[in-house]
Amino acid sequence: MAKHAYIFPGQGSQFVGMGKDLYDNSPEAKALFEQANDILGFRITDLMFAGTDEDLKQTRVTQPAIFLHSVIRARLLDNSHPDMVAGHSLGEFSALVANGTLSFEDGLKLVYQRAMAMQEACEMQPSTMAAVLALEDSKVEEICSGINGIVVPANYNCPGQLVISGAIDAINEACEALKAAGAKRALVLPVGGAFHSPLMEPAREKLAAAIENTTFNEPSCPVYQNVTASAVSDKDAIRKNLVAQLTAPVKWTQSVQAMWADGATHFTEVGPGKVLQGLVKKIAPEAETDGFQ
Repeated sequence: MAKHAYIFPGQGSQFVGMGKDLYDNSPEAKALFEQANDILGFRITDLMFAGTDEDLKQTRVTQPAIFLHSVIRARLLDNSHPDMVAGHSLGEFSALVANGTLSFEDGLKLVYQRAMAMQEACEMQPSTMAAVLALEDSKVEEICSGINGIVVPANYNCPGQLVISGAIDAINEACEALKAAGAKRALVLPVGGAFHSPLMEPAREKLAAAIENTTFNEPSCPVYQNVTASAVSDKDAIRKNLVAQLTAPVKWTQSVQAMWADGATHFTEVGPGKVLQGLVKKIAPEAETDGFQ
């Protein structure tokens, strides 16, 4: 039987004005946004609706903003009963609210703590990420392993698109080696640090403590987690994988392949942007995609 998957975007999908139509047109959305302002202790809605691109690029703002847009949008859908969910990096938290594993309030608190911890880890050591295009994953892995310094595959986005993460010197060296090996592009990204790499270990420890003190519920449907790229329904396993995600790669290609293999024919992106719809089309070309911003 055909199944319906909800997928939730991660960092990079933000835009100025995000969520304002929801706030203006839905009393339920407005109440949730105002609740979020109270929980966070600052008016994130002001930054989302009328801030600058620079405001929105700050990790401590970006992550809760995308989470709020995604989760509130999912709440307003008429038929919010997916057969499975997944999220790209930060989006995994949105997915876990959508399937009932986390409450709205707990999800937002965790996302904010995660964002703050990641920003602190970025400030401890200058680091970055780079997008590698048109090279086999195995070749990218091989080259990264041969570089002297921390550089690892971080985001398996779709076939022919892999993001690497690590120390600045190691990333620069890897980019040169990857281009020499035939990569169409190896482009350093404008990000705050080396997400999904061992350099996020200080953030992982802080997030682990926060997650340990958070209630996790039995999910209404499986989540395909970044770390395992497989269906997970056990709340203790979900908790463990969520902690591991900070220093482990995002297996998005493998997650979509697993959802397709398990019967998902329709993927709905819930939240800002259309990045994930594009990736799904490259991973599972026969799948139907749509989105709700």
